[in-house]
Amino acid sequence: MIAPQGRGIAGPETSTDTFRILHVSTGNVCRSPITERLTRHALSARLGDPDAGGLVVESAGTWGHEGAPMEAHAATVLADFGADPDGFTGRELLDEHVIRADLVLTATRDHRAQVISMGHSAGLRTFTLKEFTRLVRAIDPTTLPAPDGAGGVVERARALVQAAAALRGWLLAPDAEADEVHDPYGAPITFFRSIGDEIQLALDPVVTALTGVPAV
Repeated sequence: MIAPQGRGIAGPETSTDTFRILHVSTGNVCRSPITERLTRHALSARLGDPDAGGLVVESAGTWGHEGAPMEAHAATVLADFGADPDGFTGRELLDEHVIRADLVLTATRDHRAQVISMGHSAGLRTFTLKEFTRLVRAIDPTTLPAPDGAGGVVERARALVQAAAALRGWLLAPDAEADEVHDPYGAPITFFRSIGDEIQLALDPVVTALTGVPAV
């Protein structure tokens, strides 16, 4: 299931059958909505069936504007990529979101630190988006479970997170800015589009690794 339109969190009884990806930024109206919906769009394109795979994609903000729509420029960026901006409402990041997430991808290192500081053993499954991309690129996909195996994409995704966590101390960022996706809030549409391109570029190898299906 690739993230239902509803914003609720599934109960723990479904957790073994799903893999929850949580995107985190500040207000949950710009970067994380773009990342959430681009991830959903890419997963649907790779897996074909929007309900296949058991992957659930959500987002929240460390200072989330609860119930707010995404910024208009963010919606425009999503439309540019053919992704669906409709029906989005912002959320404030809560403990339950972190507890139930199998992978947390943040816009910046500060967001990553805030998620980890919430506890819940989040350190081994929380990365900045660009950090996770860098680590995923270094993982041999043949070492991961096949997406059409017994555990499917969910088992593959769990193995991918474990492999990335094991590499983190060995594959450091080249500089302080390498793992940051900067906030476009209040900026013109041109900057939003550049951030959208940045996010899309970072997501592509992640979705390929998760699904075992390259972009067409």
